[in-house]
Amino acid sequence: MRLRITALAALALCALANTALAQSSGIQLGQIDKTCQPCRDFYQYANGAWTDTVSIPAMYSSIGVGREMFDRNQDMLHSVLISAAQNISGESNETLVKVGALYATLMDSARAERDGVTPIQPYLDRINAIQSRKVLLSELADMHKLGLLVPFYFGAQADAKQSQWMLGTFYQGGLGLPERDYYMKTDTASVSLRKAYVAHVAKTFQLAGMAADAAVRDAERVMAFEMALAKASRPNVELRDPDKNYNKITVRELQKQVPAIAWADYFASLGVATLASPDSFVNVAQPDFMKEVSRQVASTPLESWRAYLRYHAIDNSAGWLSQEFFDENFTFNARLTGARAPLPRWKRAADAVDGALGEALGRAWVEKNFTPAAKARMLELVDNLQRAYQKRIESLAWMSDATKKQALVKLSTFTRKIGYPDRWRDYSAIKIQAGQPAILNLVESNRFERARDLAKIGKAVDRNEWFLSPPTVNAYYNPPNNEIVFPAGILQPPMFDLNADDAANYGAIGMVIGHELTHGFDDEGSKYDAEGNLKNWWTEGDRKAFEELAGRIDQQYSGYVAVDTLKVNGKLTLGENIADLGGLTMAYYAYQASLEGKPRLANLDGFTPEQRFFLGFAQSWRRKMRPERLKLMVNTDPHSPANWRVNGPIANMPEFAKAFGCKAGDAMVHPPEKAAVIW
Repeated sequence: MRLRITALAALALCALANTALAQSSGIQLGQIDKTCQPCRDFYQYANGAWTDTVSIPAMYSSIGVGREMFDRNQDMLHSVLISAAQNISGESNETLVKVGALYATLMDSARAERDGVTPIQPYLDRINAIQSRKVLLSELADMHKLGLLVPFYFGAQADAKQSQWMLGTFYQGGLGLPERDYYMKTDTASVSLRKAYVAHVAKTFQLAGMAADAAVRDAERVMAFEMALAKASRPNVELRDPDKNYNKITVRELQKQVPAIAWADYFASLGVATLASPDSFVNVAQPDFMKEVSRQVASTPLESWRAYLRYHAIDNSAGWLSQEFFDENFTFNARLTGARAPLPRWKRAADAVDGALGEALGRAWVEKNFTPAAKARMLELVDNLQRAYQKRIESLAWMSDATKKQALVKLSTFTRKIGYPDRWRDYSAIKIQAGQPAILNLVESNRFERARDLAKIGKAVDRNEWFLSPPTVNAYYNPPNNEIVFPAGILQPPMFDLNADDAANYGAIGMVIGHELTHGFDDEGSKYDAEGNLKNWWTEGDRKAFEELAGRIDQQYSGYVAVDTLKVNGKLTLGENIADLGGLTMAYYAYQASLEGKPRLANLDGFTPEQRFFLGFAQSWRRKMRPERLKLMVNTDPHSPANWRVNGPIANMPEFAKAFGCKAGDAMVHPPEKAAVIW
């Protein structure tokens, strides 16, 4: 199971202003490029005056509404963190003491400079002492307990075909570059990046005390090792297929397929008692990858294993060791992201505390920034979108009544999680110590999270669990739980304006709610039934019709140029593109339903209600990216670039063409024979 997390540029407080009280349109007029015709390039029309003049801050690889919201939320978190760090001795709340202690150690740059690599030297010494396959496997298990999940991931995920139970799952991983194709491509840029990666690994080894010649040899061993893993890795597009990623077998069969690892010893070391029996089940999501791991364990020289593990141990810690380690790590990664300068230490520390103690920090944040009234109004808006979805499904011409019936059952059973968990996570077992090196507190955090995760295997799914912390500016759909989740961090201004009319709000937050709902019916989510099980509920003819329409979307987006000559990967982004189109369609019809029985609304700022809806949508996705970051996104991210997330969906919507008077042949009007309206 993979969460369908949406890379949101913006969301708004999910409440609808009373139209009678509206004082503004909610549209940012200063962002509009009046030299561009909306029917030619609507994204540029809605946002061009902003994109043509804004500068990306040196510490960022992109800027936009999402980043602005994130920064505002983080500024509020900062005050919570400073207060917690300054009141460690006087704080009665044990969890806030841990928040303060962790933040204080992360901010102690002087300690980091004095210590250098010393805090993790015991782990490196253990790696350097590996002299047998038996010791190698023991060290791998110990590293996995501490969250260093190389060369493969193992943890708890919901069983895709018995969604009420947690299943031990193996997943490919262990690469230092973003994904497999970075190792496979032969173009000049890819070859140059791999050479830079080897140089980076060698420099990292030198900083840790290795001689230059030995560092280069070990760096080349790391590249060779990872190249073998990359060749056995499944491509990103195939990772989107839940059927391919479901390979449930017994531990006994696992031992046959991946024989070089003594799995009974591995599970025992991790403390997973539910897998003690050889008749217990696990899911091997990518079998060929795990077979390659077995070959590497059996035959790769131990010096290569030591080099590989040593590098990843240092790399995972580099951000919190001395400045020279951080600088080397940043310099290499900046080649991929385009960032010109690092984030301030307090921002990195705030991110780390959120990752380690997210619900503890989030609880303090929610108390100041999210009200029960906002939560209730959000639920009301979700209800409106679900009603619109119901009517749309009932009216679909391409779907039979039998499949419609099942789709409506699934729609009616969606779980909605808004703002924050009903039950907060218990952090009493995590041991954060004031005054010790920051990286050791983070190791302790990883140990706690790994123990919590592994303890789920073989047990019932906790339907109350959240996978994002409350201050997070994002949202997701979780197929096995058939749930949509909106943390409080995304339900904030500036994108929702209490003084604006409903149109812009439906275009922004309404579209994203519809987007998450549509993930339950996209090319992946549609394979899960109302109970969250990977089970076909479609007639053969309906599935064929769906795939034909989805193919049109694939073809449409595959023709879009993202940067230079690099085009959007229509197959990698298919699920998100379906969700964008479905979400915008549902939001539009939910907005229209809200106007039924009321007098026609007047124009505001020169725009009709329908025009304001589409402008609210387009402006919520404004984003400017550095070329390096855009290339990385196209290669690895299942979302399309911002301009195509706007122009792609509207080109399939006659409602947009009508609102702005677009005609056949205009760039924002997809030819009827190629247009795809699925939901």
